[in-house]
Amino acid sequence: MGIFDKFKGKAEDLKDKATDLVDSHGDKVGDGLDKAGDFVDDKTGGKYGDKIDQGVDVAKDRLDGLDGQDDDIDNRPSGPA
Repeated sequence: MGIFDKFKGKAEDLKDKATDLVDSHGDKVGDGLDKAGDFVDDKTGGKYGDKIDQGVDVAKDRLDGLDGQDDDIDNRPSGPA
């Protein structure tokens, strides 16, 4: 077993843990992503708000789709609170 096989195994383990986390606490993960986006938007003075919202939405979609189903995170577009 080579070093890359070990990394691949670790990456799969992390993906499994992330999938379990999103399945169990998708609402909290989504809220956390929204809060992080709002924080960054505040710190940049709203200059990059559209890009930040787009990034948050992509992160939600990717995390929600880890298990092959879009059912764990509210995927409504984020926006100003």
